[in-house]
Amino acid sequence: VSCLCGSAPCLLCGCCPSAKNSTISRLLFTFFLFLGTLVSVIMIIPGVEKELHKLPGFCEGSGSVLGVQTRVNCGSFLGHKAVYRMGFAMAAFFFLFATIMVCVRSSKDPRAAVQNGFWFFKFLVLVGITVGSFYIPDGAFSSVWFYFGVVGSFLFILIQLILLIDFAHSWSQRWLRNAGESNAKGWYAALCIITVIFYAASIAALVLLYVYYTKPQGCTEGKVLISINLILCLIVSAVSILPKVQEAQPHSGLLQASLVTLYTFYVTWAALANVPNQSCNPTLLVRNSTSSATATQPLTTWWDAPSIVGLIIFILCTLFISVRSSDHPQVNKLMLTEESGAGAGGEAAAAESGLHRAYDNEQDGVSYNYTFFHLCLLLAALYVMMTLTNWYRPEENLQVLRSPWTAVWVKICSSWAGLLLYLWTLVAPLVLSDRDFS
Repeated sequence: VSCLCGSAPCLLCGCCPSAKNSTISRLLFTFFLFLGTLVSVIMIIPGVEKELHKLPGFCEGSGSVLGVQTRVNCGSFLGHKAVYRMGFAMAAFFFLFATIMVCVRSSKDPRAAVQNGFWFFKFLVLVGITVGSFYIPDGAFSSVWFYFGVVGSFLFILIQLILLIDFAHSWSQRWLRNAGESNAKGWYAALCIITVIFYAASIAALVLLYVYYTKPQGCTEGKVLISINLILCLIVSAVSILPKVQEAQPHSGLLQASLVTLYTFYVTWAALANVPNQSCNPTLLVRNSTSSATATQPLTTWWDAPSIVGLIIFILCTLFISVRSSDHPQVNKLMLTEESGAGAGGEAAAAESGLHRAYDNEQDGVSYNYTFFHLCLLLAALYVMMTLTNWYRPEENLQVLRSPWTAVWVKICSSWAGLLLYLWTLVAPLVLSDRDFS
C-alpha cells in the first residue's frame, strides 16, 4: 500500500540502478499513455471491434441528436468510436494533471508529491475517465472531437520536428567531435555513409510517390505537393553547405539535411495517403469503404504502412521527451526542460549508500516543466488517436468514414513548417549575428 500510494522510489526493484525521481515519474506517465495506446489498438482489431456492440449503450440508442434518440446501426463504426473515446480519456487525464501542476517550482511543493506518487490512484482515475468516456452520447461529439484531434496532432508533429532537428544536430556534432578527438577517418566515413543512405531512401520515396500517388493525366494536387517539397528539400540541402553557413556553424552539414529530407517525404507520403480520390490514392479503398460497391469491406483498419511508421515515430519521440534533455540550451528553453546537476548530491548519496533507488533531484527546482510535459502527452494522445483512425472523419449519419482534405493539408503544412524551422536553424546565426549560437 505504501508503494502504491507513495513516491517513485518504491516502484524500483533491487536490481534497478539509481535513477532520478523526475525521470521515473515521466516514464510512468508515458507508460500510462502507451497503455492507453495498446488498448486502442486492441479495440480496433476487427475481431474485437465486432464484439464492442455488447457494451451497454455503446451502439444502439447512442445517436442522440438535439435530445432526440435515434436508432443507429453503428456496427461498422465501433472501432473508430472506441479509439475516439480512448483518445478523449487520455487527453482528459493529462489535461487534469497539466492543470493541477501549474507553477510547481520544486519538489517542496505539496503538488509535486502528487506528480511523483500515488500511482495506483492515478491508474484508477484513468480507468474511471475511460469508462465514463464510453457513455458519451454521439451527437456532435465525433465531428467536434475530430477537429480537436487535428489541431493537437499538428502541434505534436511540430514537436516531433523540433526533436528531430535537435537530434540531427546533436548526432552530427557528436560524430564530428569524436572524429576530431581521435583523428580517425572512420567517423567521417560513417557520416558520409549514413548521409548517402538517407538521401538514397529519400530518392526512392520520391520515385514511389510519383509512381503510386500520381497519374499522367490528373492528380494535379499530388504532383504539386510532391514537387514543392522536393524543391524545398533541395533548397535546405544547398543552404546547409553554403560557405557562410559552414563558417557560422561548422557542425552543420548534409547529415541533418538528409534526415530532415527523409522525414519530409514520410510526412508527404502520410498526407497523400489521405487524399480522398480513389484514382490518386491506391490505399484509400483498403482503409475506407465509401461506395456501395465496396460496402462489404471493413470501414476501419489502421495497420497500413503510414500508420505503422507514424506509431513508431510517436513511440520514439515520446520516450525522447520522457528520458532525455537536449544538448542545446535553446532547445531546452523551448521545450521547458532544464536537466542539470541539481540532483548531483542525491545521486552521490545514493551511490555511496549502495542502494538501488530513485533520488529526489528537484528539491532546489524542477528539472522539467510539469504542465508542459503533460500537455505534450495530451498532444501525443490526440496524435495517436488520429493515427489509429487514419485521420478519417465520420459522416453525420455515423455510417461512413471519409478521408477529408483537412488531414492532407494539416500534414503538408506541418512538413513545410519543419523545413522552414530547419532552414531557420541554419541562417539564424547569420541573421542574428549579435547572439551566441555556439
